[in-house]
Amino acid sequence: MGFDAICPKPVIIFSHRFKNILQVITVTTYGFICSVPCLLCVAASYGLTDEQKEFQKVAFDFAANEMAPHMAEWDQKEIFPVETMRKAAELGFGGIYVQPDVGGSGLSRLDTSIIFEALSTGCVSTTAYISIHNMCAWMIDTFGNTEQREKFCPDLCTMEKFASYCLTEPGSGSDAASLLTTAQRKGDHYILNGSKAFISGGGDTDVYVVMCRTGGKGAKGISCLVVEKGTPGLSFGKKEKKVGWNSQPTRAVIFEDCAVPVTNRLGEEGQGFNIAMKGLNGGRINIASCSLGAAHASVELARDHLLVRKQFGETLSNNQFLQFKLAEMATRLVASRLMVREAATALQEGRRDAVSLCSMAKLFATDECFNICNQALQMHGGYGYLKDYAVQQFVRDIRVHQILEGTNEVMRMIISRNLLTES
Repeated sequence: MGFDAICPKPVIIFSHRFKNILQVITVTTYGFICSVPCLLCVAASYGLTDEQKEFQKVAFDFAANEMAPHMAEWDQKEIFPVETMRKAAELGFGGIYVQPDVGGSGLSRLDTSIIFEALSTGCVSTTAYISIHNMCAWMIDTFGNTEQREKFCPDLCTMEKFASYCLTEPGSGSDAASLLTTAQRKGDHYILNGSKAFISGGGDTDVYVVMCRTGGKGAKGISCLVVEKGTPGLSFGKKEKKVGWNSQPTRAVIFEDCAVPVTNRLGEEGQGFNIAMKGLNGGRINIASCSLGAAHASVELARDHLLVRKQFGETLSNNQFLQFKLAEMATRLVASRLMVREAATALQEGRRDAVSLCSMAKLFATDECFNICNQALQMHGGYGYLKDYAVQQFVRDIRVHQILEGTNEVMRMIISRNLLTES
């Protein structure tokens, strides 16, 4: 049985703690929750509390019913599924780890990882954008003052408005602290000049969290401004043609004498790089979680294919080489999940090892999950290369996870630096 398992009558469970998330859980006699991937040895619900299983079930159901049926169309037609994402926001997924007083769900980093893993089984590209949107909302919630939080967060949490994270530039990718976009203060405004590259949602979103240079060279000269769509001097480049992530637009964001109120600055001048990096620590967990969902779905797809595809007079499931490959895929999936969830817990608790663990989790999970999806495609043979089969889209969509939110080479730099500087 797989994603399409027939479900018995659902049992409705209400929880007062998560007021924004509809709590529905379906109990079966088979040891799994319907619409949740049900191969027991890789079950995503092991070790979770009852409340976590509840909102995980909601996320899996949403992925199966609202996302998976449209995943291929969104990819092929490059549709940004605004209304679907707003439906997700109705369940509390627009501001998962934003505080409740401004409309967020107030959940933990581990809870967030669980939700993004589940949603990604329905569409990695859309879930990845939702994760970036959540990161931006959290940055405003965490580093903004009362007026900024009340102005921006409620509409972001309902996804009435969408957000984009603007750090990367044409000349500064991994070397983010060398960014050149300037913000010169004139009276009660900053005048922005420069451009940002590879911005998810660029041109279609409403709020841009922008890292810009207000001071001298290096990280300490960077500040963080919130730029609203429609601001004079803000424009966008052409929509990029990408290998994957096609359900979210990607464009350059361009500033030409763009006047932004000083009141839109998050934190103090010079704090922008620190704000950006704190956002990315969570972003790395989020994107690793999206990889987990793709890998889990791909293991299910590969297993189902092996059970029905016949060659040399028997199903592929009888081939010991493929059995061993499937076992390795499952093992790497579970190991990746455990690492991601440990890093999420460390980040939530503010532990000293959190930054390194987030980097390890992002490095390990995105590498391993891509390999899992790629192996699943290989198991499908020629069918896996057809766009009629979902496995190829999982491969295309998660390939970029090894590049963004800090390349996996940068993750190795962070980890090794920590190892070599510890006293």
